Parts: sequence; C-alpha cells; structure tokens
Amino acid sequence: MGASKKDFFTDEQNEYAILFRALAHPARVAIVEYLMGVGSCICGDIVSELPLAQPTVSQHLKELKNAGLIRGNIDGNSICYCLEENSFEKLQSYISAISVKLQNKKQICC
Repeated sequence: MGASKKDFFTDEQNEYAILFRALAHPARVAIVEYLMGVGSCICGDIVSELPLAQPTVSQHLKELKNAGLIRGNIDGNSICYCLEENSFEKLQSYISAISVKLQNKKQICC
C-alpha cells in the first residue's frame, strides 16, 4: 500500500489542516461564535439558533468535536458543548506567527 499524502507533511501541519478544515464551513463558524457567546449549551439551543435541521447541526458538531475544537459532556438526556481552549490557542499562535512574519516583511511581494 502506498504512502498517504498526509505522510509527506509534519504532524503539526496535518493537525493545523484538520483544525482549519473543521472551520471551513459557515455553519461551523456560526456554532463556534454561538459557543463563544454562551460559554456552553445543549444541542437543542444551537438548533434553535441556526437555520438548519437538527441532524445537520449534529453532523457539524461531530466534525468540530472530531477536530478537537469543541468538547461535549453528557448532562442527563442532553449534551453540553463548549469550546476546546487549547485548540483555539494553537490556532491563535499559528495566525500570530504569520502576522509577525508579514509585519516584519521589508519588501512588497509580487
């Protein structure tokens, strides 16, 4: 069996790609923004905030959770979701490094 394309990149590069891919949908961005505002919530709360069906919201929550951007804790018959701070700190650090490089750039590109 041949090598996966992921094998040609570092673990860190693959991890960043997973995080950014999970955020590459407007519904997931909306979920993250909602969680930023409320701190934590149950799935039903998110469904009432988005113009999407409950199964669709659940699928987006699953993608965010699998990427490590949110976590969910079972609370009775509901699941309480919140942001996974470490993942967002990692993204912030990555974006900040890019920003510093751009600010330090002396010449105009292209």
